[in-house]
Amino acid sequence: MSKRTIVVKVGSSTVTGADGRVDRAFLGTLVDQLAALRAEGYATVLVTSGAVAAGLEALGLDARPHDMPTLQAAAAIGQVRLVETYAELGSERGMAVGQVLLTRHDVGDRHQYVNACHTLERLLDLGAVPVVNENDTTAVDEIRFGDNDYLAALVGVMVHAELVVLLTDIEGLYSADPKSDTSARLVQRVEELTDEVLASAGGPGSAVGSGGMATKVEAARLLMDAGIPLVVCDGRRARVVVDAVAGKPVGTLFAGGKAALRGRKLWLAYAGRTAGSVVIDDGAKVALCLRGGSLLPAGVIDVSGSFVVGDAITLADASGAVVARGIAGMSAEALRKVKGMRSSQIATVLPGWDGAEVVHRDHLVIV
Repeated sequence: MSKRTIVVKVGSSTVTGADGRVDRAFLGTLVDQLAALRAEGYATVLVTSGAVAAGLEALGLDARPHDMPTLQAAAAIGQVRLVETYAELGSERGMAVGQVLLTRHDVGDRHQYVNACHTLERLLDLGAVPVVNENDTTAVDEIRFGDNDYLAALVGVMVHAELVVLLTDIEGLYSADPKSDTSARLVQRVEELTDEVLASAGGPGSAVGSGGMATKVEAARLLMDAGIPLVVCDGRRARVVVDAVAGKPVGTLFAGGKAALRGRKLWLAYAGRTAGSVVIDDGAKVALCLRGGSLLPAGVIDVSGSFVVGDAITLADASGAVVARGIAGMSAEALRKVKGMRSSQIATVLPGWDGAEVVHRDHLVIV
């Protein structure tokens, strides 16, 4: 990908107007900004919420339903309306639009994740604007992202974005809840996700969306580990996306800095779908976290799941706290037979054992 890429995410509360309907006039101004960036040589990806809201409008429903079948039906109807709107607006400005629908299942499998990366890359190479949304018509709780903030962060990683911009209904991250604390101030720049920053993020936000500032901070965590800056800002502010890309002070900037994780390890830490888990003892925990060691069968207390060699697994301590994620070097079936054993004992139980670690340090991410 030769062009510099910007990922823009727009939330449900920003897509819709005061009447709860999709605000086509606003979407026109948003697409205008994408066209302006395109004229400056940028490639853009739009991660959009609003399918359910568009579906509720089409169905004549006044409130967001609580049952999954109705939500998925509304999403099915609304997604068509939403992407048609973007396609029409893009066409008017000489931009082709391509729809990409994802679930956590799609990015949780390494092979499917790479395929999705290739699709996005090719769309951008062809000059199209990928319009990305969670596939709400098929996603259930077990495979949902839960909000598009985290999805936008993952997409930012997938396309090697220069910047991710989250458009929301408030100006950015505040030191406290501005709705209840008049002394709350806008935090213009975050260099590190401290306990103070996490506490100020609060909980869920609007009624039509599913995310809040807390989900935006989690998106920032992923992007900061990838070395990609994130701007959270008021989506209704005039030319806010263009200004954010130009480096003007809008909203809150979560600085990218140097990438702490890359490639496969970044995917493993944030997107990989785990097939099982192992509980490790304190000695193994110290070896992994402080000495950069591999996990050996001797340090394993318990095994859950039915993973095979090459699957992503979770490593937890005896209290249940997640310590790391890794790629299994042994199957769950084999590990159950030799957990807690020293290497010298294993060959008597597994005659064909070749000395493989449970998880090699090169395939391990401390979380």
